[in-house]
Order: sequence, then C-alpha cells, then structure tokens
Amino acid sequence: MTKDPTEPDAAPVTGHAVIQSCLRTLTAQPGVYRMLDAEGRVLYVGKARNLKARVSNYARPSGHSARIARMIHATASMMFLTTRTETEALLLEQNLIKQLKPYFNVLLRDDKSFPNILVSKETDFAQIKKHRGAKKEKGSYYGPFASAGAVNRTLNQLQKVFLLRNCSDAMFSSRTRPCLLYQIKRCAAPCVGRIAKEDYETLVLDAERFLQGKTTQVQAKLGQEMAEASEAMEFERAAALRDRIRALTQVQSSQGINPRGVAEADVVALHMEGGQACVQVFFIRANQSWGNRDFYPKTGAGAEEAEVLEAFLGQFYADKEPPRLILLSHPIEDADLMTELLGDRAGRKVEIAVPRRGEKAELVENAARNARESLARKMSESAAQSRLLEGLAEAFELDGPPRRIEVYDNSHIQGTNAVGGMIVAGPDGFEKGQYRKFNIKGADLTPGDDFGMMKEVLTRRFQRLLKEDPDRETPAWPDLVLIDGGAGQVSAVTGIMEELGVEDVPMIGVAKGVDRDAGKEEFHRPGKPPFALPHNAPVLYFIQRLRDEAHRWAIGAHRTKRAKAVGATPLDEVPGIGATRKRALLQHFGSAKAVSRAGLGDLQAVDGISEKVAQTIYDFFHTGG
Repeated sequence: MTKDPTEPDAAPVTGHAVIQSCLRTLTAQPGVYRMLDAEGRVLYVGKARNLKARVSNYARPSGHSARIARMIHATASMMFLTTRTETEALLLEQNLIKQLKPYFNVLLRDDKSFPNILVSKETDFAQIKKHRGAKKEKGSYYGPFASAGAVNRTLNQLQKVFLLRNCSDAMFSSRTRPCLLYQIKRCAAPCVGRIAKEDYETLVLDAERFLQGKTTQVQAKLGQEMAEASEAMEFERAAALRDRIRALTQVQSSQGINPRGVAEADVVALHMEGGQACVQVFFIRANQSWGNRDFYPKTGAGAEEAEVLEAFLGQFYADKEPPRLILLSHPIEDADLMTELLGDRAGRKVEIAVPRRGEKAELVENAARNARESLARKMSESAAQSRLLEGLAEAFELDGPPRRIEVYDNSHIQGTNAVGGMIVAGPDGFEKGQYRKFNIKGADLTPGDDFGMMKEVLTRRFQRLLKEDPDRETPAWPDLVLIDGGAGQVSAVTGIMEELGVEDVPMIGVAKGVDRDAGKEEFHRPGKPPFALPHNAPVLYFIQRLRDEAHRWAIGAHRTKRAKAVGATPLDEVPGIGATRKRALLQHFGSAKAVSRAGLGDLQAVDGISEKVAQTIYDFFHTGG
C-alpha cells in the first residue's frame, strides 16, 4: 500500500523555509525540479520555463490549493536539473515521472502497447496479420486499434472480402493442397497456385486501399466486377463478388462512428469525479473508428483537469506514435509545448485542438460521455470490491481490508512441466500486470510433490521481496496469501515462511469440502481450527473467483510450457541450427531421430546445409553433443 507522506507520523518539516532557501542559488533557466520528503522519497516532479520563478511560487505562505499546501508541507529538500529548452524539460519531466512514480504527480498506470494490422511483404505473396510491438518487419502497418479483439474482428471480415492469407511463411511454403480457409472462402490459396501472382497483388492493393479509408473506390470496383461477371453469365463468380461486397458493408457498419471530416485523429476526453479520473481515447484512422479504450490515471492527490490531461498526453505518447490531430475535451496549460514535443517524436506536425462546434466537437462529446459512464461503472465496481474486502477482513479476522491479495496454485501432469502461478487482487479487482509464473526448477523434487513445488515458489517469491524491499516500503508486499490446499499445505507453508523470517503475513488455505463441491470449501489458518462460510455468502463467491483465477492462470502457464516441450527436438540444441535449417532437415529426413542417424554425406545433401554445418550436426549426435 502506498503511504501518504503527509500522514501525522511523517517527520515534521518546514516546507516554506526549505523552498525559500533553495531560491538563493536558482537561475532563470528552464529545467526540472524534484520535491523530496524527510526520508528522501520523491513527492513531486515538475518542469519550468524559469526555475526560479516557478519555485518562488511554492515559497509563498498562502494562496495554494489543499493539494499543493500538503505537498509543500511535506517537502524537506529539493533537487534541480537545468535544460537548454523547455521542450527538453518537458521530456525529462515525463521520463522522471515514469521512473520515480511520485505521490503527488498524475500517473498513467496502463502502458500496454496497441495492436496493428500488418500487411507483411517479406515474401512474394503478402500476409495479413495482427502485429504488436516494434515495427521491424517489412510491410505496411495500419493502426493503432484499441484492442486485440478489435483487430481480430476486422481481420476476420477482411479475410472474407479480400481473401488474403494469414498463415505463417513456414506453413505457406510447405502446403501441397489448399487448407480449410480456401474451402470456406476466406483465402485465395496462393500457396498452391489457385490464384495468379498479379491477381493476388490486386487483392492486396484493394485491402490496403480499404485500410487507408478508400472504401468507396473498393466497393465501386467490386460492384463493377460483379456486374461484368453477371453479364458474362459467370454466375458463380458474381455470387462470390456479391458475398465479398456484403462482407465489406458489414465491416463498415461494425466500425460504428465513421467521421467524414476527420481522417486521422485521437479523441481524448477526461471526466473527473470523487477524486478519480477516467480518460477515454478513440482512435480514428482513414476516416474510420478503430475502437476506443479507457484509462484510469492516478490523480496525484487531487490534480486539476488541465494537469491530469497534460500529464496523460505526455505519458501516453511516450512510446506511441501520435496522430496528426489530437482532439481534447479540456484545454491544457502548455499546449504549444506539448505540440512541439509530440511533433519531435513523430517527425512531423502534430496539432492539438479543443473543438467547440461541428463534427469534431461531436466526437469529443461522445468520448466524454463514454468517459463519464465508464468512471461511474468503475466507481460502482470499486464500492462493491471494497465491501468484499471488508467482508474478507471480518471473516478471517484481519487487521483491515487487504490492499494486495496473492493467490498461489501449481499445475502439472504427473510432475512433468510443473509450473507455479501467482495472481494478485486488490481494491481495483484483478491486477493482471502483477501476475507471475514460476517454472519449477527443483531437480530433487519427487514428481507430483505439491508441497515441494509450493515451497519452491514461495521461497523464490519472498526471498526476492526480502532482497528488493526489506523495509516493506512498496505496495509489493501482500496483506493476505491464499493457497490451494488444506491443513497439510498450510502447515508446510507456515514452516517455509518461518524459515524466511516472514511470520506476519496472514495466510489462508482453501480446501474443497468432503464432496469436493464448490460452496463447501473449508478454510485453514495456522494454529486455528478449520471453518466454513455460509454457502450464500458473497465473500465465499469472491474467494472462489480468486481460486479459480489462480487455477486458470497456472493451467495456462502449464499448457504453454507443455506445448513448447512437445514442439522441442534435439535439433534445438545443435549450435548454428536455427528455424530455417531445422525445417529443412526435418522436411528432408522426416524426424529428428532420422537426422541423428544420418551420415555426413546425407547431411550435406540437404539444401542450406554446408559442409561445415553438416560436420557440426554429425559431431553433435556422434560425440555426445
């Protein structure tokens, strides 16, 4: 739990006097300042066009908002960094905020990347697929889309319209007959020559035109081709074109709002209520809406709307390419500075606007309405979650509602590919960014030894916590640990925690009842008799959800590990053998076992295997690796 540095037990400070003393040596240059408390923790990071003028505002004894007054009162020292320009100061400020996460700054907690659609042109026949991350692959990128679901829906419809392949290059090169996608009219089967290269390139061009917003041209072209096919009495081809036109219409209708006068923009709207904030971002590209996502930034103990929105923009676009136009619901203080910074990042002009009328204003109003409704839902969910946490604290006699619950589970099949899973929940629900997987490494474990696996997982988890945060100053320490198991598991885990010197973290074992039915769970605590909750208690349902989520997470990790193990071959360990050479060897010999038995001359006969590489493979299998 993050501690409020202005609570009564904080060391007394004289904030105004400290800040006043810093003014004597300050210059009028642009730069960044940091305000620190008596324990050296960073309270706030700010930028300034003129450091001396900005800091002198904090030295005034009155005229501050309650938030700023609290921050000044807690300030025991300050640090300064000068920059050449104010733009550099803004960039440095955003980097420091992301790194230090100061209590009084606005913080964007969701920094996930957004997916794109990639028309990959690594081969002669382009592939259409979802892409996330660095844009290193050769091809055309279209996005961002708000979510993977939005990309998948669009890809699904685009395959119906343009019949582009989505298979991997390895599968594409190894096909000898069309796959199922060809049979259900989702692919033109270029892998086996069912379409000429020139005709396939036309499909690719049409798909890219659509993704660029030129839908009218594409639809008119398909309509003309359908009419020509019908006149030529090619009714089967005409029917196929008709189906493609219908699919294209469905794509356009499923995208919702498609503004005519806005080709490329992000619509960013903020709503604040009860000390909480929601920012809705709508992505508009090629005159099409490509979805929206909501964000809930930490409001820096009560920041104003302009500060929240400006901080959001700086952090949101820190690792994302900004569009040519950003439409805001509220003005920000340093719009010209933010425009310059984002333009530098994009390498082109970026405009920031707060529209008051017309289509752009309608887009912002729609986003603001979504922000308001999303925040209302979240506040309602948070209230319900708070009641559950309070009920949990009462049922298990905790000191207070837990801020961080860690739930552990193991998954394996007869001891093989064993994986431990940890999920985290708190006031905001499941904290999926905090989930962890543990590959069980203990060589001396008996297959299926759940006690031993749990011991390894908890030992690794809490040893790391003790190393990284021995004084428990961060919210990474749990207030409650739940494990899947009964008295035996609880006893074993208690011993583990005592060995580590962690004896003050409450722990509960969740065991299924005698009939192993949900609703008849028994709860075990160290040194206390087991007990059960009423079968209709909301807290019981909450614990079941926690346990099921941990089980789902551990099973998913186990399946991933098992799938990798199933696909592994001894060839993976041969030096200098990558995916391409491994594929060539397997296609030539049929199996890794046949490769291991092959003679030197047979290995050299494989395409891509030189005399030196053949010798390496032969020596690996005939000299014990």
